[in-house]
Amino acid sequence: MRPFDKRRLLAAIAVGSMLTAACTGDAVRAETETPLTRTAQDAALQWGPCPELFPAGCEIAVLHGNPAQANADVFLRVPGGYQLPAHSHTSVERMILVSGELNVQYQGAEAAVLSAGEYAFGPAGLPHGASCVSSDPCTLFIAFVGPVDALAFEGAL
Repeated sequence: MRPFDKRRLLAAIAVGSMLTAACTGDAVRAETETPLTRTAQDAALQWGPCPELFPAGCEIAVLHGNPAQANADVFLRVPGGYQLPAHSHTSVERMILVSGELNVQYQGAEAAVLSAGEYAFGPAGLPHGASCVSSDPCTLFIAFVGPVDALAFEGAL
């Protein structure tokens, strides 16, 4: 039997504490975060340009979280008649159309036209494109599981 090693015990306690903190991180954040509500017309929203992949006119506003980290929520807004080029994301995306009418096409699936209040789910890595088919702007609420990104796609949908 080895003699008692205080340094090993302290190291084991430290590792255990780090693992506990990592596993309970969401619960700790939930206790320190404050609830919020937003509308797409909220004057306090800070709209900025979408990733360079998208032509001018596409805007994004961060609602919650950090887009460079997991679990960010955003509004994406485009003018009527706007075409979102084919792209994919490394994260799944959960979307609800807030305003307008949006034609969404995922590779290998039939196109769908979303009206305000309708939900769509996009699997990670699946190329897709969309167009705002209404004359009014289209605003989408998007919840990302991973960091927010947009990767260009050149093939056929």
